[in-house]
Amino acid sequence: MSAPDLPSRDVDAFETTELCPSVSAISACPEASCRTKDTLIFSGCMEFELGGMHPLVGLMPDAMRVDTLLDRQPEIAPMLHAMEREVRTERAGSAGILARLADVVAASIVRGWVECGCNDVHGWLEALRDPRLSRAIGALHRDPGRNWTVAELAAETGVSRSAFAERFLTVTGQTPLHYATELRMRLAAEWIGRDRMPIDTAAERLGYGSQAAFSRAFKRITGRPPGAARGAGLYEPHRV
Repeated sequence: MSAPDLPSRDVDAFETTELCPSVSAISACPEASCRTKDTLIFSGCMEFELGGMHPLVGLMPDAMRVDTLLDRQPEIAPMLHAMEREVRTERAGSAGILARLADVVAASIVRGWVECGCNDVHGWLEALRDPRLSRAIGALHRDPGRNWTVAELAAETGVSRSAFAERFLTVTGQTPLHYATELRMRLAAEWIGRDRMPIDTAAERLGYGSQAAFSRAFKRITGRPPGAARGAGLYEPHRV
């Protein structure tokens, strides 16, 4: 790394070389300088299309340290080494491989954060760590168009209807069926806004018997009609 008294430069001030649409290279070393002690830094921006799992991004800390996850996820280290080799050897297809490796590393870091306690974050992430609640949430995400009842979701967890409903409300701050409706509307906003899916198709896919019923639910949850999802602002991938 540089000497501590050297001024820092914004990364945007450096010239970049595009390797592929999602990967660019920056070289900040003068050509005549010694390259035996170079430092290789990977940086990037991720877009999360999480549907109903949107609270995850807002609860993430400003920084997550990889070294604290290596005991639990030792596969991260060889992936980082592989990324370094791809950069240094500049072989054919290295940019595409770098992009895929970066996806896996980023997902592994986020998963490790969730599994290691999420910095003691409570609420929605506590529900994901609860083996019973996570089974119910997983069932909702696998089949969001099903007309779920609280009893059916409780059956997924193996506890009584009343115990499940109370635990879900205590941990997440909302009822199971309200969570299910929010999940459907966020998925609908994604499908209509990103994929340009027809509104009646989204309504049918999410289990609504009529477009009118779907439109009422969509406006109740988002405050806007389904057609607004095609405009700016309603569907936006989360960036970190």
